[in-house]
Amino acid sequence: MLSAAARRGPFGFISESDSESGSLFLLFSGPILLIAILGSAYIVLAGEEEIHEKKSSKFPRFRLWTFPVLVDGPFGVVSAAEMIGIVLFTAYVVWAFAAYTVKNSELVSWFHLPSRERSILMLELAGLRLGMIGLFCTAFLFLPVARGSVLLRLIDIPFEHATRYHVWLGHLTMLLFTLHGLFYVIGWGIEGRLARELMDWKNIGIANLPGVISLLAGLLMWVTSLPGVRRINFELFFYTHQLYVVFVVFLALHVGDFLFCFAAGGIFLFMLDRFLRFCQSRRTVNILSARSFPCGTLELVLSKPANLHYNALGWIFLQVRELSWLQWHPFSVSSSPLDGKHHLAVLIKVLGNWTGRLDRLVSSASEQETETEPLLQRYSKLTASVEGPYGHASPYHLTYENLILVAGGIGISPFLAILSDVLHRLKDGKPCMPKNILIVWAIKTSDELPLLHTVGMESIFPNFSNSLNLEIQTYVTRESQPSLEEGKVIEPVNSAVFPASKGCGMSVLVGTGNIIWSGIYLIVSTVGLVITVALLDVFYINPYQVTSWWYKGLLFIACMAASVLIFGGLVIGLWHLWERKTSSHECEKNTENGTVKQNEPNIHKDSGKEQYVSTTLYGQRPDFRDSASPSFAAEIFETMSDRWGNVDIGVILCGPPALQTSVAKECRTQNLKRRGNQAIFHFNSHSFDL
Repeated sequence: MLSAAARRGPFGFISESDSESGSLFLLFSGPILLIAILGSAYIVLAGEEEIHEKKSSKFPRFRLWTFPVLVDGPFGVVSAAEMIGIVLFTAYVVWAFAAYTVKNSELVSWFHLPSRERSILMLELAGLRLGMIGLFCTAFLFLPVARGSVLLRLIDIPFEHATRYHVWLGHLTMLLFTLHGLFYVIGWGIEGRLARELMDWKNIGIANLPGVISLLAGLLMWVTSLPGVRRINFELFFYTHQLYVVFVVFLALHVGDFLFCFAAGGIFLFMLDRFLRFCQSRRTVNILSARSFPCGTLELVLSKPANLHYNALGWIFLQVRELSWLQWHPFSVSSSPLDGKHHLAVLIKVLGNWTGRLDRLVSSASEQETETEPLLQRYSKLTASVEGPYGHASPYHLTYENLILVAGGIGISPFLAILSDVLHRLKDGKPCMPKNILIVWAIKTSDELPLLHTVGMESIFPNFSNSLNLEIQTYVTRESQPSLEEGKVIEPVNSAVFPASKGCGMSVLVGTGNIIWSGIYLIVSTVGLVITVALLDVFYINPYQVTSWWYKGLLFIACMAASVLIFGGLVIGLWHLWERKTSSHECEKNTENGTVKQNEPNIHKDSGKEQYVSTTLYGQRPDFRDSASPSFAAEIFETMSDRWGNVDIGVILCGPPALQTSVAKECRTQNLKRRGNQAIFHFNSHSFDL
């Protein structure tokens, strides 16, 4: 029957061979891998700093990446560049389905079938084409979640931004695959052979049962990733998402190696990144010190090697082994890379069960400091595992002379790092464009105000006001008047310094690690994949005449995993040896020169003299709205535009989605009604919403 023949593959009548599999791999997966390899070489040869260096323009101009077009709706805040990408991708899906529909009609017209069979055949062919389009989307689905990907570093899109593209593609891909399966189910149900087809696992052609398993795994991931479910039970979302292994493996069994080559390139790059992250997370990292503030915020200082580079807008994923071996949580780095070579800091808001237990652990350690025994004997050290740092490859906050930093609550954390970074650069005479900085900070209660003093501005750069105009506007939303303690520097409630083991700093394997080693790892693993597949064909598939599609798909997945573990693992082993040798040499050099000891955190203390304008407003909130509805917060942008004139103003936001929407809307409004002598506002979000 025609429908049975057409179901052999997404191209209708199709015969699969090893040469065609190789051709498809080169055609669809080869370009992605080649771009990644050439991108690594380009970054090495040109230098990362030079690649992402943005020359300042004499006159302000709009930029596609920083001009918000959509601010409300299912996509969140969407820039003009992102909107172009959405339109192009949507146009492709619509065009592909329309073209396939026309092709299906032509195919069915060749045969004289009753109307009922014709309708069933059209339905199944439509499902087949939807599956093909979904497979194409899968080729891009895993690229945004490869956290340390060379591709993301090449185009300077940080992981926290790229996750939204994964979310968008995930919704589209699962919608296509769901319709793909649904159309077949309806057709089989009408013909009365639904149960038989669902359990079918044929050797030649598409195996249905693995496709059912893959689709069920995808549906579980899809349902638990919906915003409502994710907010209520994040752990359910996180653990269910580990079913991606089942989804990928059974997808390969479903379509065979021939069609799996469409998506293999992106999945292979994700596997490379995942193995690197696994290796990095095995390293034990010392928590050097911890402080607990009255507002329910913790500051952790972590050990790192001097050759681990990051910028002030970086992220890390943190696991505290004394609390849980499974839970990983993302936190923004609150220290500048110039604060010290051997440590970085993060601020953590105590909100849930995990952070609550961490707070109690720090409090317990702090109480033990009052005892008389030596510190090393009083309690064991506190350790962690770290993935990252991730973030922009370039410190884009240094490319604006004028900055407006909008924070909500603990969102002040990355802006403390920016302040410290700018002050260090001004003091050391390093390239630094910011000359005017306005911080707009919304907090619930005034006991959060001491977080500003975690940056010792006076101790970093005395008399910084000669080089930097800094203004801080704080909105205390749940208090109508100042407290009696306002103006006093409130010390942490609890603090503890933990014993550190030598060499227990972060690994530089991923994130902003060494691009040379990353490139070698990518090249060797890719070459290893080609060699492994070739050896398998020569010594097993061809001699034993292996023809089963699903089995060859499984073998192809095995080759991908083997190339990552064997060839990539060899590079990682050499990388570890190089890192250990470099760290030992650096420690010896520091000891000989009498420099600061490794893992010794720098604690800033302000002199108490403020060289900046600070305003605290009670009972109000910076409720950014469209200027058609005037608000005092909207006047902030207008005031800065009038004060700074015809310039580019970088607006960086770190806060909840509602604040992102309102600030983006205000940026768009100000830009659209802009006159020739007014500023252009560039919207940048630093919020991590996963």
